[in-house]
Amino acid sequence: MNGEYLSTGSWQQRCLVDLFQPGHVVKICAPMVRYSKLAFRSLVRKYDCELCFTPMIIASAFLRSGKARDNEFTTNYVDRPLVVQFAANHAQDLADAACIVSPFADGVDLNCGCPQRWAMAEGYGACLINKPELVQDMVRQVKNQVECPNFSVSIKIRIHKDLARTVDLCRKVEAAGISWITVHGRATEERHQPVHYDTIKIIKENLNIPVVANGDVRSNKDIDFVHQLTGIDGVMAARGLLANPAMFAGYEETPLQCVRDWVDIALEYGTPYTCFHHHLMYMLERITSKQEKKIFNVLSSMSAVIDYLNDNYGLRMRMIVLRDEAEFTPFTARWVCARRRSAVRSERCRFLRHCWKRFQKVSSSTMTLQWVAVASFLYAEIGFVLFLCLPFISPRRWLKIFNFRLWEKIASYWNRAFLTIIIVLVVLFFDAIREVRKYSVNNGIGKNEKLLPNMYDHLNMKLFRAQRNLYISGFSLFLWLVLRRMITLISELATAMGENQALKVQTDNTNDAAKRYMVENEELKKALRRGKDDGNKKLEEENEQLIKEIERLKAELKKTTEALEKSKIEMNSIKKQSDGLTREYDRLLQEHEKTQGLVDTHDKKEE
Repeated sequence: MNGEYLSTGSWQQRCLVDLFQPGHVVKICAPMVRYSKLAFRSLVRKYDCELCFTPMIIASAFLRSGKARDNEFTTNYVDRPLVVQFAANHAQDLADAACIVSPFADGVDLNCGCPQRWAMAEGYGACLINKPELVQDMVRQVKNQVECPNFSVSIKIRIHKDLARTVDLCRKVEAAGISWITVHGRATEERHQPVHYDTIKIIKENLNIPVVANGDVRSNKDIDFVHQLTGIDGVMAARGLLANPAMFAGYEETPLQCVRDWVDIALEYGTPYTCFHHHLMYMLERITSKQEKKIFNVLSSMSAVIDYLNDNYGLRMRMIVLRDEAEFTPFTARWVCARRRSAVRSERCRFLRHCWKRFQKVSSSTMTLQWVAVASFLYAEIGFVLFLCLPFISPRRWLKIFNFRLWEKIASYWNRAFLTIIIVLVVLFFDAIREVRKYSVNNGIGKNEKLLPNMYDHLNMKLFRAQRNLYISGFSLFLWLVLRRMITLISELATAMGENQALKVQTDNTNDAAKRYMVENEELKKALRRGKDDGNKKLEEENEQLIKEIERLKAELKKTTEALEKSKIEMNSIKKQSDGLTREYDRLLQEHEKTQGLVDTHDKKEE
């Protein structure tokens, strides 16, 4: 298409409306701020893109500042067909800007769809769909003041919630002589909601000029679907092309050849590193893992990026030779930017300095911050488990530690933190499983594959890393559950040990009292036997002592009975022993009563 439309070395203009033929869907690269610049336009043209737009340019700044013209608009002989998109709020500003670019482009487009607040506050973008008369006047002014008859004028709009207002706007600009209309099928306040294809279809049915659909076009299947659904004449893609510049050529994902072409073109045109790197981030998004993205996103120079692509994808970049200045023709001779040429030379020298020194491969020697944190957490868990298992620290001492006021303050957050960590570890565990499954199948790539000589080793390295992450996350999750259970068991064991110690003290006290009662009973028996042999006087004295002793014993017995009753309530575990002691006491009491009876009988006999 490029060769038929415009031969290299010619600035001849052709009518862009001729691109829209019945049954053919024109494939268009959308205007994208910072991205749809000359280098990226050159790339997508290699993959069947039929028409490209420049990034949006503020018309008033473009007219005032030569620096703005140098920065915002660059082109060359082969960058055709080309449409320059302007943001304007005055008809004359748009007409003057169109006159300036008309020798070097095939048309201009008025942005009536940008929903950003700053643009709408300045009177640009989507706010213009509420000013159909102003848009109509802008189209007429451009058509009247640009001398080239084939120069196209188009607008890119968003839709109203009221469909009638959108159709009315389109009819008014059609009457003013618009070449075609691009419709983004969302309202101004909508961002990621579904595209309203039914509205685009109604707009197409009410107009006699080409209509281009924009929004959520990410593959050729989407193109066919939108065409069949709405009958539009062209499709415009933005994010779909950023992720896959070869989309219009039928590729489902960015081919490695497209990545190689982008590196060659970016170095050749002196693309700033930030833009160069961002484009590669979009291109590799679908074909790289999360870990690879994190590594690639922190690369800080073109030489590092090129070495990374060589090491991981086997892309051998050719040495870039700066084009002859006569071949690279920007907007005007005055606008040839010396800064851009020096940037190319500087980057080429940097590449030469690094070509014999390989960039250290971050992914093969270090772990990502995420997995470093998980591994550190695992080591901390292991250390804490070993600490809990130390034999010289008793459970009761651990319980004292667990009862510190510090733990009481954070106890309310403990369960929430415990569940949060479990959720994080489970997510990481399943992510690691996904990575293992992803790299477990080599898809037929062998060690002798000529096209990808190091892909086999690369996949094995990725598989090893994924398995390592799987083990780390799995053991971390397991030990986290074990640690919670260990703390619970230690606390319960310490509580049980404390209760057993209290019961043991009470049992010892009861046994001591029983032994004392038995000794006293033996003494009473001996006293009784001695009383039979002694005289009356001595027997009376002993009887008095015995009576006193019996009274004392009764008092003590009463106290002991009360103590035993309390022990029955507090200690069910020693109930049988207490009952035995009671029965023994009753027996001793009976013997004592018998003894008392004998004594009383003896006294009566004596009397």
